[in-house]
Parts: sequence; structure tokens; C-alpha cells
Amino acid sequence: MKELFTAGEAAAALGISLDTLRRWDKAGRIKVQRDSANRRVVPAAEIDRLRGDTAGTHVSARNRLHGIVTEVKVEGLMAQVELTVNEPLQLVAVVTRDAVEELGLRPGMPTTALVKSTNVLLPR
Repeated sequence: MKELFTAGEAAAALGISLDTLRRWDKAGRIKVQRDSANRRVVPAAEIDRLRGDTAGTHVSARNRLHGIVTEVKVEGLMAQVELTVNEPLQLVAVVTRDAVEELGLRPGMPTTALVKSTNVLLPR
């Protein structure tokens, strides 16, 4: 298994932009190292930590919602993505513009939503 990832590879694995990774580095939110050319490299363990994949923990498959992107609205730095995950269930996510652009989200695209919060509201 790969032990060190380039900044670009780490950003892609985390679903963030390279600029966000750089900001996180400056703010101390992510631990990076420098290679011999002084480029950022990120240990695999750090990516796992930020994704919540640390030893003994994982996100259950029941928290993965497979669906189709039905609408993408981008305004300023934020975006709203609507997915149909199981007719007639519609999921709306508010994400950064960077995330939408990096993932290439567009209507008709199959995707998987990963619910990491325990605070989910369901209609009765």
C-alpha cells in the first residue's frame, strides 16, 4: 500500500481542492511532510484520519446512498446538489463550489452520497 501521497492525490482522496489542502496545512488541520523538492506529501494515515478510516472505525455501507444527480445549482462559493436516491426520495446537499467542480457533478450522473452525520431528519 502506498504510504505517501502527493498533495493533489491527497486532495482528491479527501474530496477537497488543492487550495483547500494548502489552507488546511497552513491552519494545522492536516499534517503534511515535504519531499526532497519541498513539495507537500501526505501520509496515508493522515488521509485515513481525516476520512474517519482510523483503526477499528469505518462508515457503514448503510450510510451510502446510491443515486442520480438531478440538479446542480452553483452560486458564489457554494453549491446545492440534488440527488434522487430512491424514487421518490430526494436528497439535497450543500457543498462547496470547489467540490462540485472537482467531482464534475452534473445532472444525469450516477453518484453515491455518504452520510457521515448522525443528525438526519426523516419525514414521518
